[in-house]
Amino acid sequence: MIHIISFYLFASILLAAAAMVIFSRNPVHSVLWLIVAFFNAAGLMVLVGAEFIAMLLVSVYVGAVAVLFLFVVMMLDIDFAELRSGFSKNLPLGLLLAIVLVVELVLGLGAYRAGAVKLGQAAATTVAASKPNIEAMGALLYSKYIFLFETAGLILLVAMIGAIVLTHRQRKGTRAQNISRQNQRRPQDAVRNVNQPVGQGVEL
Repeated sequence: MIHIISFYLFASILLAAAAMVIFSRNPVHSVLWLIVAFFNAAGLMVLVGAEFIAMLLVSVYVGAVAVLFLFVVMMLDIDFAELRSGFSKNLPLGLLLAIVLVVELVLGLGAYRAGAVKLGQAAATTVAASKPNIEAMGALLYSKYIFLFETAGLILLVAMIGAIVLTHRQRKGTRAQNISRQNQRRPQDAVRNVNQPVGQGVEL
């Protein structure tokens, strides 16, 4: 009984938060509602036994992506009047994309109900119920999909190095940090002890 109540509670809050993400006029409120939706989606994943996906939703999507969106939206100077003025102009394209997405969802549900896709081999075997979900996923990643997993790590490493190189390029008119000079500085050169008389200001 508690599982049914929890499912309907998480699902109803998730649907309401998703609707508020779309219909909120303030982008900051939309991102906050998105965080609420991610938390409730993580609760649904816990109910079905996918605790690893729930952990990813909270740690990656809420802790990184949604918070990044929130800071970006708060830091940018967005002209809301200009955004609303282009709504009617982009309405036909938005409706077309919505129709395409609905058709894809219907086709996906139909293909899912039709059964598993067989690519010339037997379907994947089910994992034993006694084996934890995270342990089974880790064993699969580091055995069958080890090369794909390492390739994804190399791609992320290259992207990280590229971002660091682009942000740390040489700029004119800026003062760079000289770490060796800071380490060689003595305390007596940086601090001066002064017996300041009462009632007088500090002389710099």
